[in-house]
Amino acid sequence: MKTTTAAILLMAGTALTTTTAQAAGTLNLICSADVVICEQMKGDFEKDHDIKVNMVRLSSGETYAKIRAEARNPKTDIWWAGTGDPHMQAASDGLTQEYKSPLLDQLQDWAQKQAEGSGFKTVGVYAGALGWGYNTEIFKTKGFTEPKCWADLLNPAFKGEIQIANPNSSGTAYTALASLVQIMGEDQAYDYLKKLNANISQYTKSGSAPVKAAARGETAIGIVFMHDAVAQTAEGFPVKSVAPCEGTGYEIGSMSIVKGAKNLDNAKIWYDWALTPAVQSRMKDAKSFQLPSNKSAEIPKEAPRFEDIKLIDYDFKTYGDPAKRKQLLERWDREISANAN
Repeated sequence: MKTTTAAILLMAGTALTTTTAQAAGTLNLICSADVVICEQMKGDFEKDHDIKVNMVRLSSGETYAKIRAEARNPKTDIWWAGTGDPHMQAASDGLTQEYKSPLLDQLQDWAQKQAEGSGFKTVGVYAGALGWGYNTEIFKTKGFTEPKCWADLLNPAFKGEIQIANPNSSGTAYTALASLVQIMGEDQAYDYLKKLNANISQYTKSGSAPVKAAARGETAIGIVFMHDAVAQTAEGFPVKSVAPCEGTGYEIGSMSIVKGAKNLDNAKIWYDWALTPAVQSRMKDAKSFQLPSNKSAEIPKEAPRFEDIKLIDYDFKTYGDPAKRKQLLERWDREISANAN
């Protein structure tokens, strides 16, 4: 009896060790959200799993470039967050791999469509509409009128008072570029951007940087995703968010496993974990006010709701296509960046 018990205990111990060893190890993650939520996600995951996360924070445009450059010898396992267009482009380029999470049917329709449209090489983790945030104290001091529409941003009074990111590095700014093309038509959109250029003080690297600058009083207006403007308001800054009257695009923040990931099993563990309602409900604790993709996740009360915003029928497939993206960015470089202040 003693021998049998000892043998059973030994086998159980061996099985436990094997299971732990399979789950243990490392995970190389690129996070394209705000650094606060990136750090929270990393910390929460490491508390729940015997896996060390090596995290780098990069914008979605930078991440796409890095993954493409390292395609023959991938150094990244999973890419979490950032606008969906670069994720779709990576999928189209064969830089990411198919994975159907068992949680897929728990997600909002827009998140499932993102997965289907990419051949299940990416999935939606959150969503948020494009708009801007402005510093109410600067507006009061300078006597500015609230800009309610895209057209209002061309007001000569705003010369040097607006910031937006560079669409080459920022998914936010690329979403703005693609949205304006879909709202106005391509030629009219570039005419608009040429006029807007006179009011732009800086094209930032990061998509959320413009509204952070507005919050600090360094600029009057930041063109960003509205949830980034709301986050500054929640921090106590005098920032008001605006959804443009003509309509606006939106992002589906996405997640992708890199093709050839060295730690594939751990990447799938993160992927499934990040889609759970408990994890997505925690995003508000880092003052991230996007709409979560899991239907059962808690929606932050501060989150801008799609039903309150005039959204365009944003064409993720077309504007996530590598050829279309390249064409739009090259034209932006020629006609806008070359004449930047």
